[in-house]
Amino acid sequence: MERAFGVKIQAREPGFTIDGGDVDSHRKASRVLTEMVRIAEDTGDLDGYVVDLLVRDQIDGQTSTELGRPILYDARGQAVRARTEGQHRLVAAARAHELVFAIGPAGTGKTYLAIAMAVAALQRREVDRLVLVRPAVEAGEELGFLPGDLKEKIAPYLQPMTDALQELLPRARYKECLEAGIIEMAPLAYMRGRTLKRCFAILDEAQNATVPQMRMFLTRLGVGSRAIVTGDPTQVDLHPPTKSGFEDACLILSNVQGIAQVRLRSSDQMRHPLVQAIIDAYDSRSSNFGD
Repeated sequence: MERAFGVKIQAREPGFTIDGGDVDSHRKASRVLTEMVRIAEDTGDLDGYVVDLLVRDQIDGQTSTELGRPILYDARGQAVRARTEGQHRLVAAARAHELVFAIGPAGTGKTYLAIAMAVAALQRREVDRLVLVRPAVEAGEELGFLPGDLKEKIAPYLQPMTDALQELLPRARYKECLEAGIIEMAPLAYMRGRTLKRCFAILDEAQNATVPQMRMFLTRLGVGSRAIVTGDPTQVDLHPPTKSGFEDACLILSNVQGIAQVRLRSSDQMRHPLVQAIIDAYDSRSSNFGD
């Protein structure tokens, strides 16, 4: 903050003193400090990337009043909020745009945050339904060999979304929403011929959607609907020469008003510390043995 605004800041009970710089620098530094205090009081912690975002917004003439605020409270009463800079950009984009493409590697919270935003919109009655969709790429050859009826066959492909919903909603509410059709989970192929009105739609693992499938999904959106499309271009499971509709859509729609694209990076990954230690150990082994 001192480097950005050319001031000197010191903690003095019951607040801070700001010296040096001009009136405008004092005003910007004061706004950042005020937001820092608000976020610390609301959330109990304050991360460096949040301060960086606050400073950057003041330099750009913007105000990030939503930083650090919970998206919603999960089934255990715990606050769900963006934790990294990329996640903050994703949440902000979803609040400001009707269609958002979330692009990034696994573990960056794309799916979880998208579903959290959808559940929050449902709780605020901004939408009437949630429609969560995934391509079942492996199903082309293997679905018929799985035991059970069609619902049981497609369940493994929808399990990541089911896990997120069960964590975000109390068990009774989750079951009630499923039975009433308020929450619907389905393979991408089931979207053909439908119009989605006043719903929050999520297409997950969209890198495995073909170009016609992606166009079909995007043109399902009706009045009062919003959508988040998540995908990782490095994890395409389609067999060549089939082209990924996700990359194609990101390119074609990059300059369309009302559509946002947010790219998350490996720095946005939210992993258990033990998992990161395991990855580091494997990477170290590979380096030592020249694998």
